[in-house]
Amino acid sequence: MTRILSALAMAALTLAVLWSLPPTALLAMALAVTAAAFREWHRMVTATGAAMPFWPTLVATLLTCAMVPYPHVSPLLVVWALFLVTALVVLRSPVTGPATLTSVAVAVLTPLYIGWPLGALVALHAGRGRDAVFLLLATVVASDSAQYYVGRTFGRHALAPARSPKKTIEGALGGVVVAPLVLMTLGRMWAPDVATPVLGLVGLLMVVAGITGDLFESMIKRAAGMKDSSTLIPGHGGVLDRIDALLFTVPLLYWVLR
Repeated sequence: MTRILSALAMAALTLAVLWSLPPTALLAMALAVTAAAFREWHRMVTATGAAMPFWPTLVATLLTCAMVPYPHVSPLLVVWALFLVTALVVLRSPVTGPATLTSVAVAVLTPLYIGWPLGALVALHAGRGRDAVFLLLATVVASDSAQYYVGRTFGRHALAPARSPKKTIEGALGGVVVAPLVLMTLGRMWAPDVATPVLGLVGLLMVVAGITGDLFESMIKRAAGMKDSSTLIPGHGGVLDRIDALLFTVPLLYWVLR
């Protein structure tokens, strides 16, 4: 019951924001989500032994999120500046060996993993309107639901047992069937300028991207020895646990609709 109530509350809040607020307000919400997700990510990667500098990486991740919808400065320039700062921090650190490379790599990855996709979500709203964001969220939710219920009912074969034992091939196939159908059906109303076969192909790719995002976060959690990224959302874990698939699917639909 707690899981269901939390899901309903999150859905109501998201729909209210998308329906009534302008893109600038959505950006403020995206920045808050970025900060929360970053805190969980920092906690996980630190548990794996990586010494990612907190403040430079957080600032770069927030700036990347803000600059995707409002590109006054290229996000790639922000990532490069972060790389330079992180390299200087690591060079001054007494830590040596493979951990130094890991620290730099994780820091540079973070704005691209968290900041860029959430910024692309705001850009999608600003450029194509709330319908495009509804289309994205409906497809992701339908895919995730199909994977969960089909996997729970018919799942027999593990998809990636070393990463996420509960994910099954049967569940993944449920998403492969449902996501393209949802995207093609709703796309007639919310993205009429995109050909239906293209939407079907994008729906299929979104399933693959979403599963990859889910397994990627599971891999990091297992490396960190954690079950959830945090306990922030009752019954659901942390922010990253809720948006792991979204982080991989948003850039795909954003690129297609542009």
